[in-house]
Amino acid sequence: MTDPILDLAGIGIGPFNLSLAAQLDGLPDMNARFFEQRPAFSWHPGMMLPGAELQTSCLKDLVTATNPTSPWSFMAYLVAHKRFYDFMNAEFDALPRQEFANYLAWAANGIESLRFGKPVRALDFSQGQFVLGFDDGEVAARNVCLGIGLVPDLPAFAMPLAGDTCFHASAATARLPLLNAGRVAVVGGGQSGAEVFLSLLSQVGTASEVSWISRRPNFEPLDATPFTNELFTPGYVTDFHGIGEDARNASLARQKLASDGASASTLKAIYQRLYALRHLGEGALNPTLMPGREVIQMERQRGEYRLVMRNGFDGGIEIVHADAVVLATGYGFRVPEFLAPLRDRIAFDRKGLFQVNPDFSLTWDGPRQNRIFALNASRHSHGIAEPQLSLMAWRSSVVANALTGRSHFDLDLPEPVVSWTSTGAPRQRASGLPRTADA
Repeated sequence: MTDPILDLAGIGIGPFNLSLAAQLDGLPDMNARFFEQRPAFSWHPGMMLPGAELQTSCLKDLVTATNPTSPWSFMAYLVAHKRFYDFMNAEFDALPRQEFANYLAWAANGIESLRFGKPVRALDFSQGQFVLGFDDGEVAARNVCLGIGLVPDLPAFAMPLAGDTCFHASAATARLPLLNAGRVAVVGGGQSGAEVFLSLLSQVGTASEVSWISRRPNFEPLDATPFTNELFTPGYVTDFHGIGEDARNASLARQKLASDGASASTLKAIYQRLYALRHLGEGALNPTLMPGREVIQMERQRGEYRLVMRNGFDGGIEIVHADAVVLATGYGFRVPEFLAPLRDRIAFDRKGLFQVNPDFSLTWDGPRQNRIFALNASRHSHGIAEPQLSLMAWRSSVVANALTGRSHFDLDLPEPVVSWTSTGAPRQRASGLPRTADA
């Protein structure tokens, strides 16, 4: 190792580590570098379907919430591309997802601390420093930050059948246009399922039957009302971390539609398309909407899929036959393989998830001054905002403050509009300062 030791090595360059890189970009005394196995930045390319919209305000970008003068804001992107006035005049009710993806790629192309085409093969700790192993050498760092994201979650009934005609929605952009299937089943009632279903309804001359299957009792919209949006604020996240594990799990179960519902605009577009198909003679496609169904078995026989479902509305058993199945079944946590050398030193909870401190560092048995931060790995401890874009600028500032040992970013906020904790209960702070490292 000939390079000087880094203050921080980031592993993975998705939006969250990109946000951290953007925040640290203005700190000349911070020697940070971020590594990504892909050759260039990309953000959910498999779900860039026509008309896909962002469910988050463009002001909740990489930096603005805590660092509005940063050169890496969404507004700076618009100005740099000379489209500020066009964007304002377009009056988007929701930002096109492709626009935000372009913004992220623009930032990734400009921030100098990023290294692409550099897969981390192993992460270890030796002689007071982390050691990142690559195909062509090693890099040492005092701290590391995991930003590798979640992985597509295939239900157990579908795993043995995954292939060209049974695939996760994360591959929809590439596979849907090539899908030569008369009958298609879409499994999953969230935003991804809604977008895939709408895309299939809009394709002319391909599928003749499309079934939309969901365990949810109805095709329900994202709850984006003001008091629900309080769940996506630093004050709530801080209070949420302070309650017990059972209480957190119960809260998460109640809050599903706050983070995992379909956009009202998408549902409206689907209904209008269904109206056109049913009443205006716009094609011979036969769509079937099947909420409240749980797929309990799936098999493939003679080139077709047979999905056996339990109807939660009346208790009946139903069967759907399809030539292709798209699984909009979300994403899940997986401990990355490169953590194998350190896995026995990291604390996990009873569900096999990281134990995460208020400053987003992991509990481990190493020195306090050497921290492993993890982004998008603590929904169970920090709440439903953790996998979302909403708080990434604030969270990056928490991590940056922890790294610098000072309040470089001002994270002191007024009391939340909603009082979550018991009267008189002490409130935690997620300032990122070192005192939270052993919380």
